[in-house]
Amino acid sequence: MQLDRDASATEVGTRPTVWIDGHLYADARDARVGATDHGLVVGDGVFEALKVTPEGPFALRRHLDRLERSAVAMGLPTPDRDAIRDGVDAVLGDRTFAHGKIRITYTGGDGPLGSQAAYGVPTLVVAAAATDHPPASTDVVTAPWRRNEHGALTGVKSTSYGENVRGLAFARAHGCGETIFLNTAGDVCEGTGTNVFCVFGREVVTPPLSAGSLAGITRELLLEWVDVTERDLTLEEALSADEVFLTSSLRDVQLVERWDSRAFTGLGAVTAGLAGLFAERSGADLDP
Repeated sequence: MQLDRDASATEVGTRPTVWIDGHLYADARDARVGATDHGLVVGDGVFEALKVTPEGPFALRRHLDRLERSAVAMGLPTPDRDAIRDGVDAVLGDRTFAHGKIRITYTGGDGPLGSQAAYGVPTLVVAAAATDHPPASTDVVTAPWRRNEHGALTGVKSTSYGENVRGLAFARAHGCGETIFLNTAGDVCEGTGTNVFCVFGREVVTPPLSAGSLAGITRELLLEWVDVTERDLTLEEALSADEVFLTSSLRDVQLVERWDSRAFTGLGAVTAGLAGLFAERSGADLDP
């Protein structure tokens, strides 16, 4: 696999369009948040990233539900959904692309230069950019670090993303498109921005949320639409699977061709069927 190949949907073309607290910026270089914003100073914030189709943003309601859960877990005020939808409409209002992504970022706002609570008025940022299509398959590598399934931010989509930045850089350094974390028990947890599924015969298995993984939106939809078993998976068991695939909002359903030194040489028929089903169902309902 090429070292520079991005296994997710890559931003292309012009700079993102950005909306901050009611103000639209056609050029992202003009958009600013304060130097003492708590999201910048200590990572006190939450976010969502969702794909944009020719019909509009996909699964926005579910993403807003998760944003709210993350905000509550972080002790932030409940996000204003109407304001977020205004921001989404604004950044997509004059879009010239068919496929893209939206990033919604919600922080504690202005605060001290430390970990004490922010001063009370959150910052809301919505940005949109064009993307290309993610590749149908990728290679993955196991992280040398462990996810803490008992941590304070477990299951929270926090802007404190340094661990995932390091994880994705590790993947790139190994010519892969994603890094897979194990948890402290040694079981499969998740990727830097993906959920992991293994196929054994016709059985599809994914780690439970108790393993420390984020409740991915694509994962959630697959669990509603098809028969999936949630149970702990050791690395040895995962590497013995007939097929492995990843899910995320920007990858949809993506086949894994190689995990560490294990090549999956089968046709990936189950994964292909699920990818087709997801494309069909998501195409038929923009906000399932």
